[in-house]
Amino acid sequence: MGAASAKTMPYWARGLAPLLGALAVLAMLQWIFGPMHFFVYLSSLVGVNVILAVSLNVVNGMTGQFSIGHAGFMAVGAYLSGLFSLAVKELNIRGLPATLSDQLLLLAAIGVGGVAAAACGFLVGLPSLRLKGDYLAIVTLGFGEIIRVVVQNTETLGGALGLSGIPQRSSFYMVWLWVFVTVLVARRIAGSSHGRSLWAIREDEVAAEAMGVDTTGYKVRSFVVSSFFAGVAGALFAHFVPIINPGSFTFVKSMEVVVMVVAGGLGSTTGAIVAAVCLTLLPEGMRSLFLRLGGEDASLAQKVDQIRMPIYGLLLVLLMLVRPQGLFGTREAWDVLPKWLSRRGPALKGPVA
Repeated sequence: MGAASAKTMPYWARGLAPLLGALAVLAMLQWIFGPMHFFVYLSSLVGVNVILAVSLNVVNGMTGQFSIGHAGFMAVGAYLSGLFSLAVKELNIRGLPATLSDQLLLLAAIGVGGVAAAACGFLVGLPSLRLKGDYLAIVTLGFGEIIRVVVQNTETLGGALGLSGIPQRSSFYMVWLWVFVTVLVARRIAGSSHGRSLWAIREDEVAAEAMGVDTTGYKVRSFVVSSFFAGVAGALFAHFVPIINPGSFTFVKSMEVVVMVVAGGLGSTTGAIVAAVCLTLLPEGMRSLFLRLGGEDASLAQKVDQIRMPIYGLLLVLLMLVRPQGLFGTREAWDVLPKWLSRRGPALKGPVA
């Protein structure tokens, strides 16, 4: 009955049903965890990293290109959405409650950040993606550094001290709603004809081009989508931290996102999500553990805390030695479930080439 009703359900309703379910679940979680400010902050940080990892996976994992400047697109989204919010800080939409007005303005700011980052992605990707090899990595690395230096030397953007005073309108609900949208878009791309073209480019670009695939066009579109969601992540980040500064968008941040994608498995959306959650929470968990081991001795606690990052790096090295293809490889969570949990098999899978 369930399969028959799913077949008779309109296509738009099948796409809308998961979104409505996610809205209800997120509203309940927001109500439960709302007063827990540190939890909301940490979960928002996890959500931003999930958006960054899943969006980068569209380029690095599905398309097989190598971008290492994701923090640059995140910075574009953060600063431009922040400037927009500062400009409309005192504005209220007539006829609407203040809370609803603030959320609509936040959505507008997120849209500004995402579109600006997508435009930068198009301008960066169009010339570099016509070439083969590691040119995209070099160009995105340069773009990220250019954005950081420009921000650091522009007084309007706060300079080296950073941009402050941005209205803190983001919430657990808003961040994880965008996490759901990002994951939904990534999965729809992976299971579509567009996604099959991306997989073909990843496996053999010359063969894909010989079969009539517009390799440059598909690569640019995937890069623009990835840049858009990086801008969204930056916009969300700018609206729940007290101040944004160039130090938050360095090459190190870009490499953190690349590590999340590689550790989860290139091409696996599930792997990107799991790796982003684990690699965001692991350093914080180790910090709490080591500070407890240090006890009341502040100097000992500081010394113990200093070995946190070397241990974190060692764990990543061990993961790459034990499982170089990442946690999930190119598979998804439902591909590795026991058969008795996935009897519906073909109904759960996307289109097959």
